[in-house]
Amino acid sequence: MIKEFSRAIFLDRDGTILKEVTGESPAAEAYGYLTKIEQVELIEGSASAIALAKKLGFKVIVITNQSAIARGYLTEGDLILIHQRMNELLLCENPCAVIDDIYYCPFYAGGVVAKYSKADNCRKPAAGMVMKAKEKHNIELSASYMIGDYITDMQCGANAGLNNILVLTGHGKQTYSKCLDEKLNVEFIANNLFDAVKYIQANTGK
Repeated sequence: MIKEFSRAIFLDRDGTILKEVTGESPAAEAYGYLTKIEQVELIEGSASAIALAKKLGFKVIVITNQSAIARGYLTEGDLILIHQRMNELLLCENPCAVIDDIYYCPFYAGGVVAKYSKADNCRKPAAGMVMKAKEKHNIELSASYMIGDYITDMQCGANAGLNNILVLTGHGKQTYSKCLDEKLNVEFIANNLFDAVKYIQANTGK
């Protein structure tokens, strides 16, 4: 029996689903890193966007670089709790906002925790996390999307053969100019995640 291919929407986490963390001071060691569950805050429209993606028949998969683990700012256990909180907030806002899977890369060559201080092809812009999801969920990459706010998201999407959508939340505005400089293909520039999924809806005829 031939297994049917799935379509997926791959989502960056911070700046796409969740608000970026600025911290109390730029001088603070973990400035800009989400390390505590009380820092988890949805960007407006994220739950509605994920619910709509599910309604359209897409799998929703989060892929996120988490070098904070290699840097010693949090543990994998802490990260699991953060993701549980994210899922709780999404489902509280919309019971249909179900994330099918989450992949994270804890590795960073300049880290201080020996176990994680190395280069790895799971780290965006490499496509390792996408490829793991492809195998597990039987995803047709050419019919799938990468949505994110950072240049590494768009580079990852291009490396994996996904259709790129850049959101202007998070670092999106700065990333747009970088994409132009690098001549990196972006199919659509969206105001936010919900705007991105509405674009997908309009272009899938579903």
